[in-house]
Amino acid sequence: MKRIICLCLMALSVPPVCAGEGCPPQGYSREQLLDLRAGGFVLESAQDRDALALSLTACLSEPDPAVRDGVVFEGLSTWLRSGQLSPDTLKSLYATLLIQLGDTGDPNGFQQPFAALVLSEVARTDRIDPWMTAAMRGELVVSAARYLSAISDYRGFSETGGWRHGVAHGSDLVLQLVLNPNIDTGQVALLMNAVAEQVAPAGAVFYVYGEPGRLARAVFYAYTRGQVDEAFWQAWFERVSNPAPLDGWGAAFTSQAGLAKRHNTMEFLLAMHLSASSVEGELPERLDGLVMQAITRTSAG
Repeated sequence: MKRIICLCLMALSVPPVCAGEGCPPQGYSREQLLDLRAGGFVLESAQDRDALALSLTACLSEPDPAVRDGVVFEGLSTWLRSGQLSPDTLKSLYATLLIQLGDTGDPNGFQQPFAALVLSEVARTDRIDPWMTAAMRGELVVSAARYLSAISDYRGFSETGGWRHGVAHGSDLVLQLVLNPNIDTGQVALLMNAVAEQVAPAGAVFYVYGEPGRLARAVFYAYTRGQVDEAFWQAWFERVSNPAPLDGWGAAFTSQAGLAKRHNTMEFLLAMHLSASSVEGELPERLDGLVMQAITRTSAG
């Protein structure tokens, strides 16, 4: 895996950085990582901080939530949001995380969701102070859309393993992208089509970990950019409120899969209504009109 990551990074024309052989990174114990978290992730040496940031990507598949979530995500988020990582480190993080986002090899299912979550923080840095090329943003948009569309692991929280939360983390990445003014209209549409795939996934999947709200947040900000035309949004909300493959919404009450579809669709639409009706302005008002039409369609039985 280390060899593959290095080769892929060189192909992406960024400084090749190989993820560490394992987790914890070389030179650190679990206890030292937890101490670093307790101390607010303060590392005086910028070089040491950059090196550790890159090494921590090897821990995204770590089953221990205290390390994966508590140290890796929180630490990287702290350094990214405070501008403490070098430009070369940002580029290498981007490339490494992009590879991990597409890697389905983690049997425990942690790596992809956490790669998406950390990538949302990397994408945020580019939104705040642009540093990515247009090609890099385009690659990230396609990868984010592909990841979110393909999610089939709907596990949320486990008291032993902590969070996976793929749909929510994928939505967070989409959110940071649609907030970026350098993402164009076609790219926003691509991301919204990926969101539509997960509003009500096939089968008896009942969202109970806040996924509809995270999806709705991304859609709200995509709409209120005001750049994608109304015809797209009319068709989009008709799509997510379509009962197919059910004959109609009344048929939802005859199967677990149907009940899940209605539950997830309504939870999403109600979250959209709450977002749109809580903000004044022409765009939120128009959005709420589309949402209420969709709620009416979904309520019909």
